[in-house]
Amino acid sequence: MTDEQLIRACIKEDAASQKEVFTRFSGRMLGVCHRYARNAADAEDILQDAFIKVFDKLHQFKFEGSFEGWIRRIVVNTALKKYSLSRYDKEVAGIEHIERYDSAEDPAAYAHLSQKYLLALINQLPDGYRMIFNLHVIEGYQHEEIAAMLGIQPGTSRSQLVKARNMLQKQITELQKIAV
Repeated sequence: MTDEQLIRACIKEDAASQKEVFTRFSGRMLGVCHRYARNAADAEDILQDAFIKVFDKLHQFKFEGSFEGWIRRIVVNTALKKYSLSRYDKEVAGIEHIERYDSAEDPAAYAHLSQKYLLALINQLPDGYRMIFNLHVIEGYQHEEIAAMLGIQPGTSRSQLVKARNMLQKQITELQKIAV
């Protein structure tokens, strides 16, 4: 069954088709949820909430672009709403300058780290840093888009990304010192 046939059946509330959509996309979307969540239980909650929204808003899908991309956007937005922006505001309050990210570090220095381990390091970032890092680096959003999504200034998004990268770089450097 094609995506279009599946979507049309889901709009008609066909339970088997809804199960098929969930089965097809839940694994990849759970991976997205894990990047934003603090733990596995939160990731599963985000996934569940997101798929409820997917089925609720399915009639709004215009069959333009990727269906998976449309689902991913709902998952990301659900993850962002999961965490209180007031907590995020506390993390970014008072930031008026952008710290310089030293890109001279050798990327090969952390090439040996597994994807799972890197994701674990990203997961240890404070919520605001983690959200912006994921949105920009992994999801590919521009700072202006992130600013609009989070209700912040683009400069704040840039600054938080720099701080997230610096924090990750420091964690990786510390790991290298321990490994030597």
